[in-house]
Amino acid sequence: MPGPVFTRLHDLALEQHGFLRPSDVKRVGIDPKRLVDLESRGQAERVGWGIYRLNMIPHDQMEEFMLAALWPHGRGTISHETALDLYDLCDVNPHQIDVTVPRRYRITRQVPQAYRLWKEDLADTQVTRWQGVPIVTPQQAILGATDAGVRAGLIEQAIDGARARGMIKRTDADNLHLHLDRVTAG
Repeated sequence: MPGPVFTRLHDLALEQHGFLRPSDVKRVGIDPKRLVDLESRGQAERVGWGIYRLNMIPHDQMEEFMLAALWPHGRGTISHETALDLYDLCDVNPHQIDVTVPRRYRITRQVPQAYRLWKEDLADTQVTRWQGVPIVTPQQAILGATDAGVRAGLIEQAIDGARARGMIKRTDADNLHLHLDRVTAG
């Protein structure tokens, strides 16, 4: 029967689609060296720099997005086209996972090819969680995708879809349409 430390690690990993970082473990009062112990016993695997995955947590469709958010020391937020796709707001098909990091975040290692990094200081009101993964709000996803040059028809589809599903208010939809007009005009 697993002990209390393992149970806490398991519960924490469940919240993060199976992933743990030393800082997460330390935050709950557990020595981060426990992750190395779990790896040596075959109960976890190191999947990235400072990121481990508990083997007994079932794989799911959101884990690639959680890993992308954790990759930049847990400072990433899923954004732009990827957020539009996860919210199912339009027919966008991103080729990379869009991850926004704070402007002052210093990249000290190679960015995986699967990720497209954006730098922006997001306010707490611009970030939410989608199935446990940090993601920009629908309104912020639309703004980011507009500014990144996503095709206007897809942006209109996203605005109308978000409005129809009650994800944004009518005034926000109107402002997003105005923003799209300004971006495409100039």
